[in-house]
Amino acid sequence: MVIRVLLAEDLNMVRGALVALLNLEEGISVVADVERGDQIVQAAREHRPDVAILDIDLPGLDGLTAGALLHEQVPECRVLILTSLSAPGTLRRAMSGHVYGFLAKDAPPDQLAEAVRRVASGSRVVDPQLAMAAWGVGESPLTARESEVLQLAAEGSEASEIATRLYLSKGTVRNYLTTIVSKLNARNRVDAIRIARESGWLV
Repeated sequence: MVIRVLLAEDLNMVRGALVALLNLEEGISVVADVERGDQIVQAAREHRPDVAILDIDLPGLDGLTAGALLHEQVPECRVLILTSLSAPGTLRRAMSGHVYGFLAKDAPPDQLAEAVRRVASGSRVVDPQLAMAAWGVGESPLTARESEVLQLAAEGSEASEIATRLYLSKGTVRNYLTTIVSKLNARNRVDAIRIARESGWLV
């Protein structure tokens, strides 16, 4: 049986090279390739692939969000994410989003082909280095309220807006933000948001 593959990658040269490499593999056929995340579901509906190889960082819609939509709308298609990002939070989000595989973009071509075969058979495939990075991060040191404050800050809300939304005083919000920066050993609020996101403590 030939494994039907959909490939989503925004860089034309990379996409072309991956299509060519995969089509050389016995039992694998790339039936569709797209350059934007918001083209994925439509292409999957049209071509009914067995496996969708999605770059995590796509214009229009990121690979993880597109993968979750694929799981809902084309459930027979299994998702394999390609990423150059090793942030542990990304891997955790991928695993909770019904993704079957998570592979580094610089993996050798034969490793990608093998991952496609394993994902098509229903197995999960996770790049060992990415997995080690995820397991190396512990639980968030932030309280539920601190996480809530930081999430709103990450969404662009100012202290006054956060105070209004959470029924707190502006001074209390500022105190929370100071505590968050200190707990995460961050330089400032922006750095705290980056650390929390990379650790998988923020969406």
